[in-house]
Amino acid sequence: MTRTTPDHGPDDPVVGLLRRAGCVFAEEEAALLRDQATGATELDELCARRAAGEPLEHLLGWVRFGDLRLRVGPGVFVPRQRSLLLARTAVAAARRRRSPLVLEAFCGVAPIAATVAAAVPDVGLRVVDTDDTALGFARRNLPHGTGIHLGAGLDPLPDDLRGRLDVIAAVPPYVPDEALGLLAPEARDHEPHRALLGGPDGLDHITALISGAREWLVVGGELLIEMNAAQAEQVVRGGGAPAGSDIILGDDGQTAVACFRRMR
Repeated sequence: MTRTTPDHGPDDPVVGLLRRAGCVFAEEEAALLRDQATGATELDELCARRAAGEPLEHLLGWVRFGDLRLRVGPGVFVPRQRSLLLARTAVAAARRRRSPLVLEAFCGVAPIAATVAAAVPDVGLRVVDTDDTALGFARRNLPHGTGIHLGAGLDPLPDDLRGRLDVIAAVPPYVPDEALGLLAPEARDHEPHRALLGGPDGLDHITALISGAREWLVVGGELLIEMNAAQAEQVVRGGGAPAGSDIILGDDGQTAVACFRRMR
């Protein structure tokens, strides 16, 4: 049985178990699991599940995203820290509008919408996702009154939103199908593949979103999409993007936010 109090020494059984399982931050994870567990039996169970590769965030029931603690759970996509770039870009875009109306498409547990809600007064929010489980967590992460829509892409949005959205932000699935085997086991084995994979080149959902967004945006409204930097170059610099498109590159050199504006 695992001790519920930390040993802080080389023989700490939780730290040792997590290290053997390949957890890089074993000490930090051990402390979080001990805080989560209500007793030794639950701690043993949590440690076993973590050692088997289950994401730490699924076990804790939350993920830290910027200044927010967002609810997550088994079977849903865990927001990545790299998506803070999109969240901050969306906040800046929303702040340029009075009483903005913001949509997070492919929202999952809604990290972008939750960040905008916390930072922008008098904002109207809508979110869309195909996964009702993820939307259940999104409801817990978002303010009361947020419009929540179940369906693919922009299809479930009501007609009265056409031409009214100030900002559309999205982290669509953008991993190429053939790259599934290259993903970390935590993602590959415990997150829904439909939240990860975006077709042969990873651009299926991205190109559909770019094509469909114009009719939903106000004139001057912005579409902001997270993708890989190479994909952004292909989409924005390849000649098919609308005028006024731009790329914001993340500090990791791999993540980018492609920015499109409805000009007329």
